[in-house]
Amino acid sequence: MSIAAGPGTDRYDVVIVGGGHNGLVAAAYLARAGRTVAVLERLGTTGGAAVSTRPFPGVDARLSRYSYLISLVPRKIVAELGLDFAVRQRTVSSYTPTVRAGRPTGLLVGGGPDRTRAAFARLTGGEREYEAWSRFYATTRRAAARIFPTLTEPLPTRTALRARVADDEAWRLLFEEPVGVGIEERFADDLVRGVVLTDALIGTFADAHDPSLVQNRCFLYHVIGNGTGDWDVPVGGMGAFTDALAGAARAAGARLVTGHEATRIETDGRSAEVTYRTEDGEGTVAARHVLVNASSQDLARLLGERAPAPAEGAQFKVNMLLKRLPRLRDTAVDPREAFAGTFHVAEGYAELATAYAQAAAGVLPAAPPSELYCHSLTDPTILAPELAARGYQTLTLFGLHTPARLFTGADGAAREALLTATLAQLDAHLAEPLTDCLAEDADGRPCIEARTPLDLERDLRLPGGHIFHRPLSFPYAQDGTGRWGVESAHANVLLCGAGAVRGGGVSGIPGHNAAMAVLGR
Repeated sequence: MSIAAGPGTDRYDVVIVGGGHNGLVAAAYLARAGRTVAVLERLGTTGGAAVSTRPFPGVDARLSRYSYLISLVPRKIVAELGLDFAVRQRTVSSYTPTVRAGRPTGLLVGGGPDRTRAAFARLTGGEREYEAWSRFYATTRRAAARIFPTLTEPLPTRTALRARVADDEAWRLLFEEPVGVGIEERFADDLVRGVVLTDALIGTFADAHDPSLVQNRCFLYHVIGNGTGDWDVPVGGMGAFTDALAGAARAAGARLVTGHEATRIETDGRSAEVTYRTEDGEGTVAARHVLVNASSQDLARLLGERAPAPAEGAQFKVNMLLKRLPRLRDTAVDPREAFAGTFHVAEGYAELATAYAQAAAGVLPAAPPSELYCHSLTDPTILAPELAARGYQTLTLFGLHTPARLFTGADGAAREALLTATLAQLDAHLAEPLTDCLAEDADGRPCIEARTPLDLERDLRLPGGHIFHRPLSFPYAQDGTGRWGVESAHANVLLCGAGAVRGGGVSGIPGHNAAMAVLGR
């Protein structure tokens, strides 16, 4: 497809490099505001990491392949762009299996406060931990309700954001002390501590007491989504969300062209030219503004400037299709409940600390921590009707503390060793091996695929496989962050990817904010 907007036309108000979800959000807003917009996407389809695919040959199961759940997409964006898109709440928040006094047991959070209270009492033998849990998340929810609306406003100062939070306890917990301090002050049970800590470690390689507070920033973004912190299942898979965005952008008049890889940006601060490459050769398109829906490293490369410090991802992603859900050793919990929420494996507080220390020392964790959930229990539409009728289920696993530095070998041995060790940790809590439950593809192979950070770097050009492109930032202005947190050294070139301030995760917030910066709002 040609990039030209019409015969002889190769100039737009805005060119967006990268057709991931943030680029599509920006395109939709700008086109609706009357700007001429072109989106250049390197791959053969838009969506970036927020896509659904059928990864197993001959099997009609449409999995969210890289990103899975939604919390941070503001309802404001969904409403303002008129997106035909829905989410469903999970009936269970989480289940964490363990063994106490030689007996399989666990902690089920969900199904109402009375049931959650009973689950805490069953695990810990008393009321203390449940009461602490309730107070802790009441504090984070109050803060979330005040912080989240600021993410689509011009960046507040630190002082202004603190005044808006208006809660010294919450501010200290989230912004001032390592989150490990707050967790240890409030909880005594190791397993409960670990469940709380996991939100600080998803996609972030850090210890609970890291003085940089990178873990606090990760925790913050995991508990503030839409003012509640709830993580919901996208109906139709993550690709349904980006398909809706692409439809909204096209309907507003934006041109989305795939197979166009941007290779250079030249700008004088007032106008710019983007050089791109296709199968047929090179071309150039001019624009008043260029938005880069990619990493800071890619932005520097396109501008011919010095790149920022390398990023390093630290997560392990495994997608599976099962013939049936496995039975649990803890017979008090139905697998359909346990896997509907976040199923925590080897994520006790001490286990997480040990895994981090081992990975930081350059070896794969002996007991890799991970968490899983089953999309199809909440949204069976991602399965063909005949698969759903036969009891098939999807299963997605997200492993922690597996930094890219551990996978430098080209033979994939580290990936296979990690997969084996990770499944062994899960099997310890199952009444049957997970591999016995795996479906097979059309070639008779088990329906399971694993991705290390280096695989994600290769597949999606995530720097170092880092799912946030770089460490997350606190959502307030600092030196050089600009008015919206998307600005670069060039007045008409903006960063609208996950590496923007208030980026990270599937949110659309950087795309919204970059569009507002262009429109001068």
